[in-house]
Amino acid sequence: MLTTSSLAPQDIDLSSPLLSLHPITSRRQSVLPEVARRGLLTDAEPLCAVIDLDTLDELVAQLQRAYPAHVVALHTVAAKSLALRPVLKHLAELGLGCEVASPGELQIAFAAGFPAHRIIYDSPAKTVSDIAEAISHGVHFNVDNFEELARVDRAVTAWHGPLPRIGFRINPQSGAGSIEAMSTGTPTSKFGIGLADFEQRIIDAYVARPWMTQVHVHSGSQGVSLQHTAGDIAAVVRLAEKVEAAASEQRISTIDVGGGLSVNFQSDEITPTFDDHARALHEYAPALFSGKYRIATEFGRALTAKAGMLIGRVEYVKQAGPRTIAVTPIGVQVATRTVFMPDAWPLRVEVYSPEGVPRSGAHHAYDIAGPACFAGDLIATNRQLPKIHAGDLIAVPDTGGYYATNHFSYNSLPRPAVYTTRAGTGTGTRSFQIARRAQLISEVVAEAGEARLIDLP
Repeated sequence: MLTTSSLAPQDIDLSSPLLSLHPITSRRQSVLPEVARRGLLTDAEPLCAVIDLDTLDELVAQLQRAYPAHVVALHTVAAKSLALRPVLKHLAELGLGCEVASPGELQIAFAAGFPAHRIIYDSPAKTVSDIAEAISHGVHFNVDNFEELARVDRAVTAWHGPLPRIGFRINPQSGAGSIEAMSTGTPTSKFGIGLADFEQRIIDAYVARPWMTQVHVHSGSQGVSLQHTAGDIAAVVRLAEKVEAAASEQRISTIDVGGGLSVNFQSDEITPTFDDHARALHEYAPALFSGKYRIATEFGRALTAKAGMLIGRVEYVKQAGPRTIAVTPIGVQVATRTVFMPDAWPLRVEVYSPEGVPRSGAHHAYDIAGPACFAGDLIATNRQLPKIHAGDLIAVPDTGGYYATNHFSYNSLPRPAVYTTRAGTGTGTRSFQIARRAQLISEVVAEAGEARLIDLP
């Protein structure tokens, strides 16, 4: 039987009844006409991003249902995947926590309303001030290396109040997934303390510090299999048991399993699911579900990618030798990983009329080019798509995380507006909200530095 997952991007006809059955597809096709009708794309703002809150809410609910009720779990969203204060505020109201990895992300999490006890701080480069701030606010954090531990020792000694949960970030040193740059569990990864290199020293550190009560592991997500991820988590559970044996009491009460769930970029089907993730953990590390440990998760794109899309207006369609190129505002500034690593981060492309109606008919090969001033600024090459005209709308699904909100200011291109949307109360209606206004060119200029060189005293 034909399913959407069996279709390659060039085979997809957006008007197909098969695809219209998928809720994410139906929602996307209902968004485009509204974007056109509301005039959200203009000469001044030919690009925007849209986050569908209905899809986001469903993904959060799927995560929260995936673990048994008797397991105490802190599910956090990785701020880096979607650093938009109003959207993070919405996720906080749904009961999620927030994983942060920089002082800026920490302050965004506070501003979005996450209480300190639902924030996990994972930066590998914490300063003395960062550590002191985390402890004083009660933010849980993971220690990246032994030199950082020495700083934490001094901070704990100087602090006379209750401590947050603190523990090591462990590098399982189990090898890379299919995208080496995204794999954090390699033998030489910059993250964490190598389990193979320093297991006994890790155990001794926990035994000597009763206030170290958690352990964290994260092997990377996209391109890392569930089995690989679950095996690494099992190794950390075994480490916790070794610490317990050495201390003659349980010291580690929280296992932070990180993220580690890939996203399907080939169709709107959500696979693997959070249920798949929980089942893999139960198979490889059943002690996690015994009630002995709290669990913390740090999912990013698995929560956010499917909820969002980029939408841009085609400015020109041109010929270069045998290639037909559609020139759009969607490029490296919002799709950095895809442009620089297209094989690792491929994206689907959909074509709509200026009114937001899906294009269909005979397919032709197109390169989809962005606005940046270098030849490789392409989000798709030799892609089979319906005939594209200047003024058409290009939609790029699966970009709710790590795209518009991770702006790369190449050529001083401005940050696009980000809107949220959800189905309205009437049939076929939609509400829209502004999550982030488009950056003005005057603001780009203001960020380009001082009006003149200023002498230091």
